[in-house]
Amino acid sequence: MKSKGRMLRTREVTAAGSGQNVVKLLLLLTLLALVVVIALPLVAMFRQAFVDIDGAWIGFSNFVQYVQSKSLLQSALNTVSVSAATTAISVPLAFGLAYVMTRTDIKGKGLFKALMLLPLFAPTMMHGIALTYLFGHQGMFSTGLFGLLPFEWRIPLYGPVGIVISEVVYTLPQAFLILCAGLAVSDYRLYEAAESMGASGPRKLWTVTLPSVKYALLSAIVICFTLSFTDFGAPKVVGGQYNVLATDIFKQVVGQQNMSMGAVVGIVLTIPAIAAFIVDRIVTRRQQAYVTSKSVPYAVKRNRLRNAIAYAYASLIAAFMLLLIGAVVTASIVKKWPYDLSFTWSNFDFSNAAAGGYEPFWTSVQVAIWTAVIGTVVTFLVAYLIENVKVYRKIRQAAYFLSILPLALPGLVIGLSFIYFFNHPDNPLHFIYGTMAILVLANIVHFFSVPFMTATATLKMMDKEFDQVSESMNVSRLRTFFRITVPLSLPAILEMAVYLFVNAMVTVSAVIFLYSSDIKLASVMIVSMDDAGDTAVAAAMSVLVVLLNVFVRAAYELGTARLRRKMSAWQKR
Repeated sequence: MKSKGRMLRTREVTAAGSGQNVVKLLLLLTLLALVVVIALPLVAMFRQAFVDIDGAWIGFSNFVQYVQSKSLLQSALNTVSVSAATTAISVPLAFGLAYVMTRTDIKGKGLFKALMLLPLFAPTMMHGIALTYLFGHQGMFSTGLFGLLPFEWRIPLYGPVGIVISEVVYTLPQAFLILCAGLAVSDYRLYEAAESMGASGPRKLWTVTLPSVKYALLSAIVICFTLSFTDFGAPKVVGGQYNVLATDIFKQVVGQQNMSMGAVVGIVLTIPAIAAFIVDRIVTRRQQAYVTSKSVPYAVKRNRLRNAIAYAYASLIAAFMLLLIGAVVTASIVKKWPYDLSFTWSNFDFSNAAAGGYEPFWTSVQVAIWTAVIGTVVTFLVAYLIENVKVYRKIRQAAYFLSILPLALPGLVIGLSFIYFFNHPDNPLHFIYGTMAILVLANIVHFFSVPFMTATATLKMMDKEFDQVSESMNVSRLRTFFRITVPLSLPAILEMAVYLFVNAMVTVSAVIFLYSSDIKLASVMIVSMDDAGDTAVAAAMSVLVVLLNVFVRAAYELGTARLRRKMSAWQKR
């Protein structure tokens, strides 16, 4: 009996050691994969900036040429100006709307929030197209509602004004979500103390509310500046002759085939984004808790005047969002804007346009599905290995850094780096270049960081006793992962999948350099159709993308509502 007991214990130790070795191997493979798809392509792009067209090393000559080029320097200044203006407009607007959603008791908050988030489901080019139909040469307002009004409202759309308006529409929902999260948690005792001291409403806003959300405000500022700094879609549609860095990269690589100068501009585009990312990380680490276990939830008091102002403010922004979407939808179902507004489905016939039919749309759906499925599985596994495996601390730290690095990388830079790395004939992975696989991989890398942080946050909230109990009962880590970790994380996993799907459908920057003539994407074709003058057809393609994304999001919300109730049933007594 003693010998059998020793044999069983020996087998258990051997199995545990074998499992530990497998985990260590998986962690090493994770770091290697992140290096191959993130670090090495970036290194290849940086190297390209120091060589000439023939690949000969020329040092900093390309950078000297860039500095001496007045047009390229002007593009950098234009980009900074547009980003600063966008941030200055978007953040206050988002703060006001977030304040309405969290600090008032108006009705219809769900509807206002849904309308506010609509731009997230549309390609950024769609915002520019919508503005064209409203304020373009033959726009609805430019022509005084097609001549029905005795006056016209014209703005200099094609240039910095149009870009800023488009970028505000693009960044406003992002800042709104961040500030909503910041304003949703507060300690009402601070407001009661301020009231007891006779503080007025503006005084409480300045001394209590703003200090409590200062980190959310800084994050919103960083996000708005970075997104507008690196966006390609809006400047491409309404930029006119006003060049920015994102369109400069496109012109250097696609127009002039100057890959080295494209790499230089890519580096210039990356530096501010990485700097903003570092600032955001530093600020986040210094954040202090304003809500403790003794905190009292914010109590909204009835105030008719405040509610009336809140209704007017929220309705104004919601109406503008509806107006943008409505303009694109209307343009997609009329014969000839603004001359013949009779109904037609002909704009949804893409056979005679640059798209060449519905194939780009269905290709985008396939790419989005593969991105969501593979990206979700890979991201969750990487997060699990980094968060739950307590070996090789340095390796886990390196893997974590590479996992959040894409958050600071513009999509255009990721696309460029993939060209320089995967298109090299000596690369053993060269075979995926020009295939759907590289489009899926580019999307996964581009949007990797947000799902990764979602998965990490979910895993951090799980009690470590699950693993300890499993080990004490000699249950394998793999079984614990599938029987406990995955079911408890299922709502977050589905959220990650929806995030990847929606963004893969609307992105253009990460794939604009990587698609081939045989594999076209809907978002890229929207740009091509708009360039070719088929604006109504481009609007129709945009509408299809929005409808699909809204359907996917609605299905997720309905499905996870029941799932969340089921998953939280164990908490009820």
